[in-house]
Amino acid sequence: MKPEEDFSARVHVYTGAGKGKTTAALGLALRACGHGKKVAVFQFLKGTTYTGEFRIQKKIPGLELHLLGKKAFVNLEHPSDEDRQMARQGWTIARQALQEGGYDLVILDELNVVLSSGLLDTEKVLDALSGRPAGTEVVITGRNAPVELVKQADLVTEMIAIKHYYQEGIPGREGIEW
Repeated sequence: MKPEEDFSARVHVYTGAGKGKTTAALGLALRACGHGKKVAVFQFLKGTTYTGEFRIQKKIPGLELHLLGKKAFVNLEHPSDEDRQMARQGWTIARQALQEGGYDLVILDELNVVLSSGLLDTEKVLDALSGRPAGTEVVITGRNAPVELVKQADLVTEMIAIKHYYQEGIPGREGIEW
């Protein structure tokens, strides 16, 4: 390896209005687990146990999934005190796991939405990312990634909605959207 090369762990941001942000992150989790890596997925704003990723987690060695939301959707324009409290509690749990360094990959699913909605302070998240142990890769998903996070990230992918069957009235499908 050349001295100028740095293959240390990176921060990924998957954002945009198109489908596929969580799906891409979970694909990376599956790949990492296949190589014997330890992965923690923290799903902000999500509290339902009927998703495929929640159901399969116990069958994939090295994968942990933590639901950090309630079952009902959060009104992002007018979040309740409970929504704010759950976001803070969820961040405390995720930040601790991130700081302890026991994971090769940490996925902070829908954290962009939490940040852009003002449920958490972006600077606190940026500080935690900067202070994480070497070797901990991080993926942050969700629409409306804050500009400050995009600037600090090493990889940013924007999912663009060009065409979606939702527009034809087809609802989310088991095993595809959840």
